[in-house]
Formats: sequence, structure tokens, C-alpha cells
Amino acid sequence: MSGRQRAKTVVRLEEARQSTPTAQRAPTPPVEPDPLYGVVLLKTAMELKRRQDGSVEDILRSVLARMRIPEAEFFAYLEQQGGLLQALGMRAR
Repeated sequence: MSGRQRAKTVVRLEEARQSTPTAQRAPTPPVEPDPLYGVVLLKTAMELKRRQDGSVEDILRSVLARMRIPEAEFFAYLEQQGGLLQALGMRAR
């Protein structure tokens, strides 16, 4: 260097704007799913591999009954997950 200083970059920041409490609230996140829902899917997959005679929906319903998980809540969880109903071969309700 020849003893010259580099030009300094000056950045001007905008001041944070205060939002009103009623304006622009983030939507509430969906309810946390039950951790046993993954276990239901795993048990269903194991049953499907073991038994070839039942339909996916029948086997899923029997697993849900054995684990005492409400069907309506579980199917609502599947619908939230996007492609899980199609991956299981079931129609959207």
C-alpha cells in the first residue's frame, strides 16, 4: 500500500417501525401433532408388509383402534401433511 486510506462505506439503516398490535399479526401455527402419529405410520407399514389381505384403510383403522388414537384427529393430521394420503393410497376426505 502506498499509505493511502481506503474509502469507507457508509450504510444508513432505517429505523425500526413500530407496528400496531392489531395490524399484521402472524397466523397461529397449527396444533402440535401427537408424537405417536409417526408410530402409527410405522406400525401400519409393518402390518402392510406382514399381511397382504387387508386394505390400507382397514389396517390403519385397526392400528388406530389398538393405540386408542382418535381417527378424526389422525386423518386431519394426514391432510395437513400434504402427500401422505396419496402415499398411503387413500383418497382425501
